[in-house]
Amino acid sequence: MKITVIFPLLLLVCSGCTDQNKQIAKQQPCPQDINAVLREMTATLTQQKFEMRLLQRENKEHAAKLEQQETELKKQETELKKQETEVDKLKQQLKVGQVAFSASLLATGSGHVGPFPRHTTLIFKHVPTNIGKAYNPHTGIFTAPVRGAYHFEWYIGTFGGHHASGAVLVKNSQHIFIAYEHQPSHYGTSANGVTLLLEVGDVVSLRLWVNTKVFDSYYHHTTFSGHLLFTM
Repeated sequence: MKITVIFPLLLLVCSGCTDQNKQIAKQQPCPQDINAVLREMTATLTQQKFEMRLLQRENKEHAAKLEQQETELKKQETELKKQETEVDKLKQQLKVGQVAFSASLLATGSGHVGPFPRHTTLIFKHVPTNIGKAYNPHTGIFTAPVRGAYHFEWYIGTFGGHHASGAVLVKNSQHIFIAYEHQPSHYGTSANGVTLLLEVGDVVSLRLWVNTKVFDSYYHHTTFSGHLLFTM
């Protein structure tokens, strides 16, 4: 009777153990499944690395293009500044290149100037035109603002007498041309003109010749004029 009771119990225990082992076996993955997962993960990682390298290469290419565009932009900015500087220079040259003046000897009244015992700079005080402000009515001196060819003319008048009338054009300290007249009686005039190549800062003036005289009045007999022909 005892043997009959124990045997069914052993079968029950064995059956329980078998079911538990099956459940444990189901919970633990098979080595073949692990290898498949590892292969898939390796393939995914390799693909990600490839895509990462591709993105890095594209980023480098974009960075190189951006750097090239920045370099080109800087070149264009430099060229633009250069062109703006050239335009400013041309505008300045055009502005400075507008040079012309005309002046007569006396600002008011009438009378003679001279004679003097030495050459004396004539100061033409009545100045209707002085474009560029190159002529100074306080000193009688014209100063070249730009290098170029300039043309000058001067006319002198006087009444006859013991003294002649003469005025010489002087470039810096060099006598260039003279207008000279000696008439014993009545009114007489003389004139002259010259074209000169002047450097920046060269000075031109008219000097009354030693021991001569000139006459001027509100009719402006004695005049001095000049203008820039072209720059060089």
